[in-house]
Amino acid sequence: MPGSLKSEAIVLRSIRYGEGDRVLHLYTPHRGRLGAIAKGARKARSRFGGRLEPFFHLRLVLHEGRGDLLTVTSAETVTAHARLRDDGAALDAAARACDAVARLFEAGDPNPAVFHLLANELALLDADPGRAGHANQLAFRIKLLVAAGLAPQLGACAACGEREHLIGFSGAAGGVVCSVCEASAFPFEEDAHAFLTAALSRPLADAPAAEPRALRQAERAIMETLEHHAHVRLRPAVAA
Repeated sequence: MPGSLKSEAIVLRSIRYGEGDRVLHLYTPHRGRLGAIAKGARKARSRFGGRLEPFFHLRLVLHEGRGDLLTVTSAETVTAHARLRDDGAALDAAARACDAVARLFEAGDPNPAVFHLLANELALLDADPGRAGHANQLAFRIKLLVAAGLAPQLGACAACGEREHLIGFSGAAGGVVCSVCEASAFPFEEDAHAFLTAALSRPLADAPAAEPRALRQAERAIMETLEHHAHVRLRPAVAA
């Protein structure tokens, strides 16, 4: 039924449309990913100002009609995340975090944990743009897998349950594998295993450090898990 919807939202993407409008890709806590149009948003005297850009955390009033796009009728800034916009690495990390959420979660698939995880990541990048490294981005992604119900098995072999000699990772199996079950796996060293385990158990603000080799293996584990079990391919966590 047509009507008004009040919701917090994070702007994942903002696209110019027509003479002066914007089409927004939003993520909300209780409606998941939404599409909305902000009419006249690009006009000089728009009531929205510049607050409909990516990474803004907003309080919105949306009109829900019969079409696919909702209409933005009111927008109030919760957090603009202005500092991260002045740092290239933080800006890139924020864009990759929003892109990961947009690719992994379908429209109309509410997940409050995802909303709060993304809001936390953007707030951390804004408070300290220097944290926008490979380790932070992978810590965000492994927590995103948990929120999506796709957490890899790390405590025992995903194929047979063995808890010793865990030397590989298999996306198809869904986690680490032992020396007996490693046929379809890639080498997964102890440091990479320790990084993912610590990243899962610690707050995002306390993402563990690791050597580049371990981070590359951890990223491959995340990517293969998503490809096999969600049929989603994300952009690399850091620019090539």
